Amino acid sequence: MDTEHSAITEPVRRIEVFTGAGRRRSWSAEDKARIVAETLQEGETVCAVARRHGLSPQQLFGWRRQVRQSAASAESAAPRFVPAVVETAPATKVRRRKRIERGDQFSGLIEVEISGMTVRIGRGADAKTVAAILRALQSGT
Repeated sequence: MDTEHSAITEPVRRIEVFTGAGRRRSWSAEDKARIVAETLQEGETVCAVARRHGLSPQQLFGWRRQVRQSAASAESAAPRFVPAVVETAPATKVRRRKRIERGDQFSGLIEVEISGMTVRIGRGADAKTVAAILRALQSGT
């Protein structure tokens, strides 16, 4: 039996002690956002931030990619402004020589054309419902 021990000649920089069964850590969305925000500060590197929080740089790069993708999908889901075409209806004569513009009976009406279909949206329409209808038409379903 060999009982001879050798001394460690290099200084120990860091020691980690794992207790219990090994399992993955879970990070809340707020923690992830805070850590990703640290990488965006001037003078910080992903490796340094990852080291401080006990992460691998690859994991932190993955979180950054998720933030970019979710920002891009939120941006594409946001409503876009398009040029509006305003058409005025010609005035028509009515009894007693009173003039009424045809546009008055359609006051507050908006027409939207998507994929060859026209949607007429009246005053007081629910914004969420209108947005859902327009998204459905735009996607072709």
